[in-house]
Amino acid sequence: MNILIALVPALMWGVMPLVVSKIGGEPKQQIIGTTIGAFIFAVFIFFFISPHYTVTILIASFVSGAFWSLGQMNQFRAFTQVGVSKTMPLSTGMQLLGTSLFGVFAFHEWGTNAKLALGFSALALIILGIFLTSYQQNKENAEQNMKKGMITLLISTVGYVGYVVVTRWFDISGWDAILPQAVGMVIGALVLSIKSKGKRLDKRTFLNLIPGVMWATGNLALLFANRLVGVATGFSLSQMGVIISTIGGILFLGEKKTRRELILVILGVILVIVGGVMIGIAKS
Repeated sequence: MNILIALVPALMWGVMPLVVSKIGGEPKQQIIGTTIGAFIFAVFIFFFISPHYTVTILIASFVSGAFWSLGQMNQFRAFTQVGVSKTMPLSTGMQLLGTSLFGVFAFHEWGTNAKLALGFSALALIILGIFLTSYQQNKENAEQNMKKGMITLLISTVGYVGYVVVTRWFDISGWDAILPQAVGMVIGALVLSIKSKGKRLDKRTFLNLIPGVMWATGNLALLFANRLVGVATGFSLSQMGVIISTIGGILFLGEKKTRRELILVILGVILVIVGGVMIGIAKS
């Protein structure tokens, strides 16, 4: 039962990109809808927990949520540039690289030589996985989009790493962060979309409340999983969602790939997942 709970984040975060893409809309509509959905969920959860708030917790959690909006909005943009099946393994791998390097140099998470060797071996696998998933066979048509996609994903990674690092830096519990983080997500989404042309609120904005609730459900399940199976196992299992989103992008969203691209994407995903598991072990 504990393992099933620990797999909920992977399920929610793996399916979420597919739902967002099926609903459609522009990235600004997707991020506003998603963050509002997460906020509604956070308000509901607030009445069932007893968070401890200080000025530091409120401000840091708010900033963390704003960073998440930066990361998520640019991930949505990458979906339109290179597709879900390419974005998700690239994004996951880049996030693992960024958070792990920050953990090593800022928080000294891999304390022993054995853990350092394991951790840096994991990063090497992740880098190789990123290289494989970014392969384009038909370079004439896809190279320009890939360049845009990589720049977008670099910005996205800055947002996601900031989201993780801020709460880690101030040692804030996930339970304390839930509501102020959600407020930061909504405000961040509104600020990021303020210069965008066209409507920010329409039918697709409100439909994107669904993936917002899905993301928040996965986040809540991860908090429970960390208690039930430990942070290392919970973190490792949460990375499995990339399998769902990558395969789903090909099968359900109809993203075309040549035979060689498909093989390399699958190999790349496997390497990213193995690297993520190894990082989880190194953190334990």
